[in-house]
Amino acid sequence: MMVEPTLAAIREAYGPDSVRIVWKNMPLPFHQDARPAAEAAMGVFALAGTDAFWKFHDLAFRDRQALGRDNYIQWAQAAGVTDVAAFAAGLESHRWSEGVDRDVGEAKTVRVEGTPSFFINGSFLNGAQPLAVFKKQIDIELDKARASIRAGTPRERVYAKLAAENYAAFAAAQAKDDARDEGDTTTVFKIPLGNSPARGPASALVTIVEFSDFQCQFCARVEATLKALRDKYGEQLRLVWKNEPLPFHRAAEPAAEAAIEVRAEKGETAFWVVHDMLFAEQSSLSVGEAPDIDAIARLAAAAGADPGRVKKAIASETHRKEIDADQDLASDFEANGTPHFFINGRRLVGAQPQAAFEKIIDEEIAKARRLLAAGTKSSDPYAALIQDGKAPPEPEKRDVPSLSPADPIRGDVNAKVTVHEWADFQCQFCARVEPTLVRLLKDYEHRIKIVWHDWPLPMHADAELAAQAGREVFVQGGARAFWAMHDQLLAHMTGRAQTTSTSIGGLPPSTAGRIPRKLRLANWRGRAPASSARRCFSLPRTAQRARTSSVAPRRIRDSASWSRER
Repeated sequence: MMVEPTLAAIREAYGPDSVRIVWKNMPLPFHQDARPAAEAAMGVFALAGTDAFWKFHDLAFRDRQALGRDNYIQWAQAAGVTDVAAFAAGLESHRWSEGVDRDVGEAKTVRVEGTPSFFINGSFLNGAQPLAVFKKQIDIELDKARASIRAGTPRERVYAKLAAENYAAFAAAQAKDDARDEGDTTTVFKIPLGNSPARGPASALVTIVEFSDFQCQFCARVEATLKALRDKYGEQLRLVWKNEPLPFHRAAEPAAEAAIEVRAEKGETAFWVVHDMLFAEQSSLSVGEAPDIDAIARLAAAAGADPGRVKKAIASETHRKEIDADQDLASDFEANGTPHFFINGRRLVGAQPQAAFEKIIDEEIAKARRLLAAGTKSSDPYAALIQDGKAPPEPEKRDVPSLSPADPIRGDVNAKVTVHEWADFQCQFCARVEPTLVRLLKDYEHRIKIVWHDWPLPMHADAELAAQAGREVFVQGGARAFWAMHDQLLAHMTGRAQTTSTSIGGLPPSTAGRIPRKLRLANWRGRAPASSARRCFSLPRTAQRARTSSVAPRRIRDSASWSRER
């Protein structure tokens, strides 16, 4: 939503002869109202045309907290839909879902994986960028468009020509990225196994570490290949499981909790039983977008676990630490996405054909046999094969200025380890990391302290005001009051806040009243927080391909020389 004022400013600055905007639907699965809203918008487009679509679009973005069937009908009427009965019936029958599916399919084709994403005459622009960034790229494309027209290109063909040219450059960059990121199967990485579930003996010549997600269709697809490999190589092969539940697979983490609980109750064999059942029954793990906890618990019970204990483990995140450790390991070794394999430490990405696995496995078997022949102990060849492997890079180190009395400190001021945090009260990721920081303070007690530094980002309209309010609370009430307000502000970002504006940072109402009204928490309550991230889901490639569709809602005239696709 925060990019909409920027797009309005672009339309005003460039006018209808230079700019057009083409809308593409990409409802993300973890936004539960996004898909129904997209279908409703396409219904308005189908029944009342382009102008009505954009009126509905503006109403929906203006009141995103009110997304729902009754409001879709109300907004559709306000936008100009006259056959309300047909619109309501279309919502019930999902009449316009095909159009949404088509847009999502196009997004996958051009490898767009997050929102908002833009293509300006085929040149990719990532996220809710400032106006100046958009204008810079638009001006480049306008100059190219004018030059193309002067060279004889008909105006109506300018977009197609420039988009094709821009795509050629992106395609080359994309191929280069793919070759670099996924083509290196020779480097050996030192992947620790820890206490992860293993299928096969420790003496196996080849160990495959798999980072996987129980709700990932590609992880399910590769299961047949892994079974064929186990059948072929037998005791020469060991498979080690690491959890990497992706955030947009809402049933993946409950399934991981259930599988770990089965292992805790019934052991390794039972884990692999439920592992196989979770993949075999993948379609039953969720109802719509929501996880089906009852179905997951039934599968765990079929493997021998107590369903009540499984549900409790899911609800309380009993095995959160183990899942976090696997995900941290995946991050350390850049195992981004699932499934992701390391075969004796050698990377193989995705649901590859069996031959791709066999090529590496055969090479590793030969290597392991040479090591054994040279005297390596046969009890754990994997440790010997990866001992000189590549470890994760060390965290970057920078000098930080000495502490100032103006810096709020949380924890023991005499602690030997200092964590400096530069953050923004309106950043959702700053809010998301807070439980981790609280856990660190608890786990390390008097050994660490956290120092807060304000860094309000310019795209967050209220961040500067919130930072000023926090500093005023610090001046009036000290560190304890500051951290109390800090917690309230960030709790509002995640919807956890229970406080009201009558007490700010623990200050009495009379003192808090001296803080300007526009800085108070009342201004935050009920407001949809703006995202500090420029995307809801990070995009791994800068190389993207632009497409257009004759049925996409367009804003401004078709004669314009650039387009945004989403």
